[in-house]
Amino acid sequence: LKVRINSVKSTQKITSAMKMVAAAKLRRAQESAEAARPYAEKMERMVADVGESIGGIEGAPPLLVGTGSTQTHLIVACTADRGLCGGFNGTIIREVRTLAHNLKRDGKIVRILCVGRKGRDGLKRQFEADIVETIEGIGRRGVEFADAQKVAETLTTMFDASGFDVCTIVFNRFQSAMTQIPTAQQLIPFAAPEAEEEKNGETAPKATDEGPFPIFIFEPEEQDILSELLPRNIGVQIFQALLE
Repeated sequence: LKVRINSVKSTQKITSAMKMVAAAKLRRAQESAEAARPYAEKMERMVADVGESIGGIEGAPPLLVGTGSTQTHLIVACTADRGLCGGFNGTIIREVRTLAHNLKRDGKIVRILCVGRKGRDGLKRQFEADIVETIEGIGRRGVEFADAQKVAETLTTMFDASGFDVCTIVFNRFQSAMTQIPTAQQLIPFAAPEAEEEKNGETAPKATDEGPFPIFIFEPEEQDILSELLPRNIGVQIFQALLE
């Protein structure tokens, strides 16, 4: 019994140290996700403001206005490579399944890009033929913007090759260590974010309510700015999803 007690105490010291390390990692990850949110939100709002001025103009970037069709949908399932994390992966997988079934019911073509091995493992039984690629190893030593940029380049390359018409990323938005909110966000074509007034059920102010909105002069032209902003915004939103 004394040997067993000493053994348990030794194990307790190890698990206590592991708990402290895990708590520190969680705190750093939470701080990174929360710090990146304002930048990602402002980036979306800025692209929306620039896009409003040329959205209806002929020759607008396809990443902004789309291909003119909504037949083929690409779903990016943003999961982890490993398990033992409660319902984290299962929540995303269920959300992707629901979205894919709804799209197929409407006669759409569905393709799935899995970021994380657990997404592929959970979806391949029902959607093996629809999974086009799996990207693993992201976040093993912390999430870097280069990881998100790699995923963004994969998406833009597929879009340029007419691989899909609409792209939606599904991820968990962090709320607490025990609660994550499954979120589906359209990346391509660009979808303007919902204003805070609309989220709260209020009417957004119009130009006639408080005077005219300011007029912006763009240098270079709006098309040139958007050709740089749109791909970068995709990378920023994917980076935010990975941090979350």
